[in-house]
Amino acid sequence: MSDQQKAREEVREYRMKELADAAGITARTVRFYRERGLIPPPRREGRIAWYDSHHLARLRTIAALLERGHTLTGIADLATAFESGRDVGELLGLGEPTEETPVRLTPAELADHFEGEVTAENLATALELGYLATDGDDLVHISRRLLDVSAALVREGVPLSAVFEAGRQIRAHADALAELFATTLQTHATGASPETLRPLAKSVVEAELSMAMDRRLRKKPDQPSS
Repeated sequence: MSDQQKAREEVREYRMKELADAAGITARTVRFYRERGLIPPPRREGRIAWYDSHHLARLRTIAALLERGHTLTGIADLATAFESGRDVGELLGLGEPTEETPVRLTPAELADHFEGEVTAENLATALELGYLATDGDDLVHISRRLLDVSAALVREGVPLSAVFEAGRQIRAHADALAELFATTLQTHATGASPETLRPLAKSVVEAELSMAMDRRLRKKPDQPSS
């Protein structure tokens, strides 16, 4: 779809038949989705129901998820979880310093990253952990690196729920490490800039984690941890 087409859709309203034609489905299907709560109610003007670009985007998302094997019940659950998510501005603290690159995704694109693992429960967990936020009809992942490594772990057979649980525990340790480094640097390196100190702290953590993995991999299966 061209940028001009997108711009026209952003400002356009549709009657039900027009919306159905734009989405490539029947008006009966639109009515069914509305009755199931898969799309929000239209704007009413007398006896006329007006739909807009958000309804069209939702219908296209439903079609894409159905093609990927999701059921209508599962899609409804995903929509409920989606609507409970925090806005991207609240999550990212726009203007705040960060080294991470956010990634904008449609719900269907998210499903492609985690085939078979995008359930309402996992989506709710990702939103609760702050990995995902909502931005209109799209999702935004807070970190390209975390998105890529999470998808890689799932491809290796690790359930997404287990990835989230590991991430929850790692975050607690990472917060403690950040507090330790912040206190040390504020005490002993008061003249150094954060841009200088951040990579030093990261290098220490990466080296210690690498050596810890070395020790773990060298350890025999029946040997207790030291």
